[in-house]
Amino acid sequence: MILLEDTHTHFRLRTTDIHDVSLILSYIHKLAVYEKLEHIMTATEETLRQSLFIDKRAEVIIAEYDEKPIGFALFFHNYSTFLGKANLYLEDLFIDPEFRNKGFGRVMFKYLAKLALERGCERFDWMCLNWNHPSISFYERLGAKPLSDWITFRLDHEGMKNLTK
Repeated sequence: MILLEDTHTHFRLRTTDIHDVSLILSYIHKLAVYEKLEHIMTATEETLRQSLFIDKRAEVIIAEYDEKPIGFALFFHNYSTFLGKANLYLEDLFIDPEFRNKGFGRVMFKYLAKLALERGCERFDWMCLNWNHPSISFYERLGAKPLSDWITFRLDHEGMKNLTK
């Protein structure tokens, strides 16, 4: 389904379905390479098919230019106990390098912010690697503020198994 279309710029956003699994996986791989983290990427078409389209754990939109994919965003809802509301959490957004600095990322963020408001969310959150200065500058130009007073912690799969022994 088309979510947003601008015939003047030939840009559109669309929802995804199970037939887009290989495209989604290709964008996750591109992002992993960009972030120098491809060595930890274990997603497969099957895990994405199950988690995105059967279990519905997250949503994905595709950005297209001249009807060809140029990027994606994967997001889901998290919850704030202090607000008593769900919020939108952007896990990943990636635009092919040749289509950056053309305003498409801004359009995607604007769409997601509007979606968050429509869904009654009070916040729209995401993380960024601390070395990714082009993205940090972009986010600040959007009006986003870094949360320097929070530290992200993680238990990986092995850590969870060890904890439950």
